[in-house]
Amino acid sequence: MYLYSANFWTALIDSRGMFFEAAQMTLALTAVSILIAIVIGLMFAFMKISKIKPLEWLANIYIYVVRGTPLIVQIFVFYYGLTEVWMISGFWSVALGLAFHNGAYIAEIFRGSIQSIGKGQAEAGRSLGMSGTLTMRRIILPQAFRRALPPLGNQFIIGLKDSSLAAFIGVSEIFAVATTQGANTFDYMTWLLVSAVWYLILVFLLTLVVSAIEKKMAVSD
Repeated sequence: MYLYSANFWTALIDSRGMFFEAAQMTLALTAVSILIAIVIGLMFAFMKISKIKPLEWLANIYIYVVRGTPLIVQIFVFYYGLTEVWMISGFWSVALGLAFHNGAYIAEIFRGSIQSIGKGQAEAGRSLGMSGTLTMRRIILPQAFRRALPPLGNQFIIGLKDSSLAAFIGVSEIFAVATTQGANTFDYMTWLLVSAVWYLILVFLLTLVVSAIEKKMAVSD
């Protein structure tokens, strides 16, 4: 088995500096794309629960397109489409593609969490003289975010693993480094397993962060 092979352990240890740099690129891609996706998701969640039908239709079309097309196609459309208009790096092409993709799923997460808050909460806000916007910001959204955090954490982890597709447009993240080393040494399996170890480490760290945030919010409740 490869995990018991001396080549695997030697590769894992000797390449730690190279993969550490690649892991930083993977984390940067994930962080930037998720931050943009949260903004996109929140915007389309409001559009979907809006009473203005054109906005609701537009949100539904966006979510349908994202769900109905492969992520790799979306990334390539951003990469080849945007570069025809202005110069954009592979990093930003992937980050925007991932944000576009994750934004649809985050929109559904936010929509579900907002609609799960009882109508009595909004009525209580209005009885205190708050406007609809103020009620949403001070009463509904804080509670909705607490309920949305577990599925958001799962989406963040999915986004981290999806960042491996950046390798197909030349971004030097973990998977790209692994496949390059595999081609150089004619030993793909060893380097793919090394990349798997690094992904497991990053997912573990991200899970710890999400769990810590959940516990902090539980204490504040």
